[in-house]
Amino acid sequence: MTNETSDQVILATGGYDHTIKLWQAHTGVCTRTAPHTDSQVNALEITPDKQLIAAAGYQHIRLYDVTSSNPSPVLNYEGLSRNVTAVGFQEEGKWMFTGGEDSSARIWDLRSRNLQCQRIFQVSAPVNCVCLHPNQAELIVGDQSGVIHLWDLKTDHNEQLIPEAEASVEGLAVDAGGWHMAAVNNRGRCYVWALSGGTGEEPTRLNPRHRLEAHKRQALCCAFSPDSTLLVTTSADQTARVWSTADFTLQQELHCDSQRWVWDAAFSADSQYLLTASSDGAARLWNLHTGSVEREYNGHQRAVTALAFKDEILKE
Repeated sequence: MTNETSDQVILATGGYDHTIKLWQAHTGVCTRTAPHTDSQVNALEITPDKQLIAAAGYQHIRLYDVTSSNPSPVLNYEGLSRNVTAVGFQEEGKWMFTGGEDSSARIWDLRSRNLQCQRIFQVSAPVNCVCLHPNQAELIVGDQSGVIHLWDLKTDHNEQLIPEAEASVEGLAVDAGGWHMAAVNNRGRCYVWALSGGTGEEPTRLNPRHRLEAHKRQALCCAFSPDSTLLVTTSADQTARVWSTADFTLQQELHCDSQRWVWDAAFSADSQYLLTASSDGAARLWNLHTGSVEREYNGHQRAVTALAFKDEILKE
C-alpha cells in the first residue's frame, strides 16, 4: 500500500478494554491510544473533514481530536440514560446522528461545537443501528423488536417495516448510489431491498429483493463498498462474508483461526480491501481479491467492537 499522511488515512479501533487506538494502516503501528475510561466503545465514526472521531459509549458521546496528541475528548456529552449504539455524520459535518438503548435516534447540531440535541425520534424498543440515506434527508433506524423505521427529516413523517417478526435488527446499510438497502438480524439473515424515489419531495420506496441465509449465528453488522458492487455481513459465527450486489451471491468468506465474533467492518475507498474488528482483540485488513489477511492490528486487551476508517485510495 502507499505510504500515507495523517490527513489521508485514519484507522481507529475501540472496544471492551476502554481504549481508542489510532493506527498507521499501512504498517500496523499504533500511533496513539486515548483512554475511554468509564465505558466500552460501542461505535466509532470519523467526521467528514477527518478532524474528529466520535465514540459512542454507555450514557455518553465523546469527540476526540484526530490531529492532537491530547488524549482527552474535545467534546463530551453525558446526558443519555443507556448505551449509545450508533453514531454517524451528515456529509458536510453540520450534524451528527446517534441511536441508543433509550429507544431513540437523535440529531445533534455540530456547528455550535457544544453538542446540542436538536431532534429526537422516539421508538418503542432499544435502537441497535442507524444509517443515513445518501440523500442526507432520511434516517433509517433499526430496533431490537425487529422494526425498521424510515424517518424523513424534512417532513418528520416516518414509516415502518418489519422484515422478520421479533428478529432484532442488528445492522443497516444503504449503498452510496442509494440503490440498495440491507439489514441483518440476530438470526443470521440479511434482507435486501431495491430503493426508488428518495429525490426532491419524493420519499424513498423499498422493494424487497433478497433474503440471504447469511450466517449460522447472529449477524452483527453490514456495509456496502464505496463502488456499490459489494456487501459485507459480519457475524458471531466468526466470519465476515462478502456478497456481490449484482446478484447477491457469496464472493468471499473471510475467516482465520484466531478470529472470534466479527463486530464491525469498513471498506477501503477503492473497494479492494476490507477492515474488520473482532472479539479476539485484533482488527484485520483483508485483500478482497485473495481473501487473505494483509495486516493485523494488535494491541487491544479485550474485544474490538468498533472501527472507523477513512482513506483516499488504499493500494499496494
